[in-house]
Amino acid sequence: MTQEEAFYIGYITKTKGLKGEVQLFFEYDEPGLLDLDVVFAEINGKMVPFFVSSCKLQTNNTGNFYFDDVDHIDKAQALVRKKIYLPLTKMPDRSDEEFHYFDLKGFTVSDETQGELGEILEVNEYPQQFVATVLYKGTEIMFPLNEDMIVEIDEEEETLLVDLPEGLLDIYLSN
Repeated sequence: MTQEEAFYIGYITKTKGLKGEVQLFFEYDEPGLLDLDVVFAEINGKMVPFFVSSCKLQTNNTGNFYFDDVDHIDKAQALVRKKIYLPLTKMPDRSDEEFHYFDLKGFTVSDETQGELGEILEVNEYPQQFVATVLYKGTEIMFPLNEDMIVEIDEEEETLLVDLPEGLLDIYLSN
């Protein structure tokens, strides 16, 4: 399996105990909907499968996992900070009405003042907000995705109109 055939769900934050248990932090917004019998870790650019022998989801977007063949802290330690993926075939279905900020990846962004900025390369979720990354004039810029900034989302045209704070782009372009 390649990374293009998978979707990102989170990363291993730490080991727990001595018997190979790890904690996974979910960046996927609804981990309870995921089929977690096998997950894939990105190791040296390859997608390596790990079969889940047991997992317990927590309320704070984490889960404690035991994987087959990871039965010691030394084996588990090698997985810390590894990104975890699932195959696209296991992506939960959503109703057509559901729209998430992650869906904006690939949309063309325009600012009311500056005009077209470019395509959204990435959407990341941080504790307080979602942040979009756009390549603008050869520089990666980041801006929050929230109701204060978003003027209009056109799903059919895949465009996003924003009203960025004055001076935000200058911060990135002045370096």
